[in-house]
Amino acid sequence: MTNGMDRRALLLGALAAGMMAGSGTAWAAPFASRRIAMNVRGTAAGAGRDVLLIPGLASGPGIWNGVLGALPGYRFHLVHVRGFAGLAPEANASGALLQPIADEIARYVSASGLKRPAIVGHSMGGTLAMLLGLKNIASRVMVVDMLPAGAGMVGGTASGLGFLADQLSGYLTGTAAGRRYLAEMVAQAPGAKGSDPDVIANALRDLANVDLGPQLPRLPAPLEVVYAVGSDAQQAAAITSRFRAAYAPKKNALLKAIGPSGHMVMGDQPARFNAALRDFLTA
Repeated sequence: MTNGMDRRALLLGALAAGMMAGSGTAWAAPFASRRIAMNVRGTAAGAGRDVLLIPGLASGPGIWNGVLGALPGYRFHLVHVRGFAGLAPEANASGALLQPIADEIARYVSASGLKRPAIVGHSMGGTLAMLLGLKNIASRVMVVDMLPAGAGMVGGTASGLGFLADQLSGYLTGTAAGRRYLAEMVAQAPGAKGSDPDVIANALRDLANVDLGPQLPRLPAPLEVVYAVGSDAQQAAAITSRFRAAYAPKKNALLKAIGPSGHMVMGDQPARFNAALRDFLTA
């Protein structure tokens, strides 16, 4: 492997490390899909009480465990992407991921008779939440620690890092050295245990290529963005500036910083995150 490829692998690794977290148990569900598994927790008290919770890259629905007990009176629909956190990849084993998964979640909403649920997504799940919001099936959308352009999480752009990810996806899945590197990355990332390296590589490729910023003005539902900041004031100000600029196309988007926190805001600051989510659901 060349030094150039080392640099590219490390760059993609940074994107992955920033998004991989959380794990959960694979649950059985009546909804049949080869891309997602669904589990329902809680009982809705009335209209507007259905909430979809979508985890991020390589994560399972267990990342939301702290939310379920803290917010009674809602019916939570937990998404588990096949190929992540212990589920076999099935239809996610190859090809595009983001849009097909968003389409399957939308199919679940329709098949379950849900009436404009609130949709909350962390990291890659935030991208999926925005894609679903653009389908006009959400009453409101919350994105947790994700920018409209996936490449923006590591300071890149879809036109730059996206091209790089296309090349690296083939390297990571099509060569012995690449597969070893990705397997090591998965083993070391918190919450990625049991995730399929091919699915992760394809998800990274899709995330690096997507930029929903230009489409945000067409998102009809109210949008709230919760993002993590650390304890360093200068760094926090830079992160805030980046998020504000990225979401500026969505008029009246509400942005909330929670810190000190890493990428897993709901785990690092559960009380503050649950309070923000409660406010979001009752707004």
